[in-house]
Parts: sequence; C-alpha cells; structure tokens
Amino acid sequence: MSKIGIRPLGDKVLVKRLEADETTAGGIVLPDTAKEKPKRGTVLSVGEGKLLEDGRRHPLQVKKGDQVLFTSYAGTEIKVDGEEMLIMDESDILAVLE
Repeated sequence: MSKIGIRPLGDKVLVKRLEADETTAGGIVLPDTAKEKPKRGTVLSVGEGKLLEDGRRHPLQVKKGDQVLFTSYAGTEIKVDGEEMLIMDESDILAVLE
C-alpha cells in the first residue's frame, strides 16, 4: 500500500505527537491507560496560511520540522497507515521549541 500524502489547508498544521514516557522519574513503569498524552510534537506539514479579507494570505509562523508545544485538546486526531497524527489550527500551537 502506498503512503497517503496529507496537505493541510489554510491555517491548519499536521503534527505527529511525540511518544509518551513509559516510566516515571522514579522508575515506575506506566501502563498504556495511565500515560498522559504528550502536548509536544513535530510539524509534518503546514497549509498555505490564513486567508485575509483582502484576499492575501498571512503565512504561518511554524514550518515543517519544527518541534512545538500545543494545547491539551488541540486538533483532530487522525490515523494514516497506522500512524496517529493531529490536524490543528496554528492558534492551538503555544510555542516552537528551539
């Protein structure tokens, strides 16, 4: 089966969430049900930008490859070829990690 390409539209961003920690700082192994979903990920693709009233596009502040922090309930979860990803508004992104 071939990979499906996803190109977000407008001010949308495609993000792959980072894996959750398997153990606590004290060394306790966490089961899948106890893991908190990370609020951090890598930008895989971005849209063309927000369409302004005058017809121009405002470019996005994030780019492909950026490591980002996002809000707890950001975006819509999708699954493509067995991989979980999020499509979210750029406004759901809180910061770019440098």
